[in-house]
Amino acid sequence: MDLSGKRVVVTGANGALGRAVVARAREMGAELLQLDIAFPPDAGRDCHVEDLADASATSALFAGLGRVDVVLNIAGGFSMGPQTWEVADADWEQMFAINVRTLQNAVRAVVPGMIAAGRGSIVNVGALGALKGLPRMSAYTAAKSVVMRLTESLSAELKDQGINVNAVLPSLIDTPRNRADMPGADYARWLKPDDLANVMCFLGSDAARAVHGALVPVSALV
Repeated sequence: MDLSGKRVVVTGANGALGRAVVARAREMGAELLQLDIAFPPDAGRDCHVEDLADASATSALFAGLGRVDVVLNIAGGFSMGPQTWEVADADWEQMFAINVRTLQNAVRAVVPGMIAAGRGSIVNVGALGALKGLPRMSAYTAAKSVVMRLTESLSAELKDQGINVNAVLPSLIDTPRNRADMPGADYARWLKPDDLANVMCFLGSDAARAVHGALVPVSALV
């Protein structure tokens, strides 16, 4: 499993999962292009600040990045909500903006170049919990369901053009925010970011060139 020689875009690169994926991709030899809505002041030159929910800004950013071989679409977010009939329009739109629109804008910007090159890999992040509706999570599970269907559609459209499109479906990820939101939980049963990073980087590598349209469950090891 190797990413040497590949230019790899990681969206949501400044989050807990994003940082784990960046570290693993770098270990595998990738040339990193990190995107997020904010980075620390001392972030490296490969870090680009952008709101990927803004279609025109995203298009302009990708136009300036040059060749992109792999996109690891991590940008997204989660929040519990009220009951389904009580979800405000603004909360519904926010869940779709951060989970779906960011992905759509990145895909629109990067796919034409991949088609021209005749190769590329796109890895999205769905959610294991979004395989069915859950209480007080209707907007989130709906948004992640869209991510999964978009992944399958993109794969069907692009697999004959040398482009792999797949998604990981993680269980609850062990992040500082999740620990703060759920104090006292059994964190040993949560998925570690490094383990999810391994799977995402595999799907972005040539070792996964025969994998198309997969929705890969990734859950805790215990």
